[in-house]
This record gives sequence, structure tokens and C-alpha cells, in this order.
Amino acid sequence: MELCRIRTFQKSLLRPLLLLQHAPCRTLQTLGRSPSPSVFRPPRRRTPLLLLLLRSSFASLASDDDAYYHEHILEATQEDQSRLVPVKAYFPCTSINLKSLQSQNSFNVIPPTSRATNYVVLRYYDVKGDPEGFKAGIIDESHCHYMVVFQYGSIVLFNVSDHEADGYLKIVEKHASGLLPEMRKDDYAVVEKPTLETWMQGGLDFIILRDLSIDGIRTIGSVLGQSIALDYYIRQVDGMVAEFTDINRGMEKTGTFTMERKKLFQLVGKANSNLADVILKLGLFERSDIAWKNANYAQIWEYLRDEYELTQRFGNLDFKLKFVEHNIRFLQEILQNRKSDFLEWLIIILISVEILISVYNIVQEQM
Repeated sequence: MELCRIRTFQKSLLRPLLLLQHAPCRTLQTLGRSPSPSVFRPPRRRTPLLLLLLRSSFASLASDDDAYYHEHILEATQEDQSRLVPVKAYFPCTSINLKSLQSQNSFNVIPPTSRATNYVVLRYYDVKGDPEGFKAGIIDESHCHYMVVFQYGSIVLFNVSDHEADGYLKIVEKHASGLLPEMRKDDYAVVEKPTLETWMQGGLDFIILRDLSIDGIRTIGSVLGQSIALDYYIRQVDGMVAEFTDINRGMEKTGTFTMERKKLFQLVGKANSNLADVILKLGLFERSDIAWKNANYAQIWEYLRDEYELTQRFGNLDFKLKFVEHNIRFLQEILQNRKSDFLEWLIIILISVEILISVYNIVQEQM
């Protein structure tokens, strides 16, 4: 029954392929629900091909640091049972309508296992890469592609190649608002290694897991999504710091500044909204529900937060915002003093005019 349902919706569910007509991508098919344990088979390993691709990519590396990093991934995936899962994080906008995204891609949505409502996980299946397994209703996890979409604008892709990524991003783009002129991107990698003695093992821009489950994808995606969004807000605040630095240097040279009150209020609103977005939208200090329930995922969550230095980066952001706030308060006082000086001079002028009128009236009476 499940196989018939997949075949019925096969034509309408190949959106990433339609969006990637100009790229040599693989055919994608959505996977509605998880297959039953009786028909699931472990991923087929193709380590020689994987190693060949990795080695060919090393030839184009420009720095020794990159070569060192990729060499470590190569060593981690040399075992026959290991699988490399590339992870890509994007921040194309500041808001995504998850309700409309889910309604138009309901067949792809993986039901949530926690109370979190600020993200959704979608799964797609590569039919062309595994036609026999798809016809038989046997799902190979290595041909599944996952997309974690967050309400605050981050998108994290799992097991998706570079030339396929645009297709997935376009699926979300129609539900996005506040599109940015420049999209941020970050690359990561997960090595699935069933023979690993411990639950997880950290590496340089990659993590080794004994098993990459849906909850693992949710946990990793949440930290990567927060990290790349935080990077955007840090750059926004850096822009404000640079602007106030220029103002201070101008005041140092001229002894005054020419900023309008409206412009200053705009900076106040921008600073406050950035801080509110980081704390409320990103949920930077909220522990993942999955991490609360399972110590293994809590270990992954804490490791990645430490690896991406989320707490330290927020501390730096908060320090910069305090600098901006101090400058705003200082400039507001200057503008207020200007206004007070103007009112004082206006009062003096009015009093002078009144005195002149009185003197004129006295002179007229004496004449």
C-alpha cells in the first residue's frame, strides 16, 4: 500500500529535479513516511567511489589547512562501513512561513517528535540512484536527502551535493520574506561509522557518529542554523559599530556631528531588533527538547555549541551592542542639548521682541 502511494505521487513530487534543469543533478523523489523495519535495509557502502571523489577534490585545494582538514575526513571514511554525509547551512532570509511550506510539501514532512514549532524537517528520495530498491519498496538511507528549515531563516541540507542545493533552496524561497542580497553559507560534514566504540567523536569541521538518525539531523541542524544566523546578526552589529566609529572620528576632527534625529532613532530600532531576534527567534539559550530527553543527543548538542562558540560569539555581540547603546545615549544627549539650546535662544529672542515692542509703545505714547 505504501509503495502504491509513492508511485501515485511520483510525478508531482520531483520538485528539486524541475528546479535543477540546468544542472546535472540526480532525479529526486519524495518519501512520505518512514518504511517499516521489515523492509528497511542498511545503506549500501561505496567507499572506493567516495575515496576517489575525495582524493580528486584534494587536488584543487589551495591551502595546507584545507588539505589537512579533508585528509582527516578521508581517514575517517576509509572503513567499508563508513558513510560521509555533507552538511550545508544557508541563511537566505530573515523569516520563513513554515505553515505554507508544510502545506505545499506535506508528503515530504517528517512528523515532529518534540514540541518545537520553529522548524520543520523534509525528506526527499533519490529514485534514479536506487531504482530497484524504490520499485521493491526497500528504502536505502544513503539515497535520502534531508532539509531542515527554520522559521528565522536558516536552511540546513543533509546529503545534498552542491549542484542540487539550489533546487532545495528554491522550494523554500517562495515561502520566505526578508530576502537578503547576499546569502550566507557554511559547510560541515557528518561521518556515520557503525563500528565507532563511542557514541560520537569530534573532528575538524566534521563529527563522527555511530548512527545518524532523524533526531541527530534535528540536533545538528539546530546548532548549524543558529550559528549561521548569528553570523548574520554579528555582521549587522559590526556595521553599526563601524558607523559609530566614523561618527566619533568625525567629532574628534570637527568637534560636532550632523546626524539627524530620525537616523539616530533608526539605529536604536535596529540595535534593539537585532538583540530581540537573537534571543527570541533563534532561541540561542533554549536547550533542544531532544537534548533534554536523550543524553547522547545532548552530548552532540553541547559539543557543536562549543565547537561553533555560540556562547562566546553572543557575548561578543552583546558587548558590541552595549558599545552601540552607549554611543546612542551619548548622541541623544547631544541632540537633546541642541534642542534645549535652540529653545533657550528662541525664548531670549521672544523676550527681546517683547521688550522692543514695549519700548516702541512707550515712545509712541510720549510723542
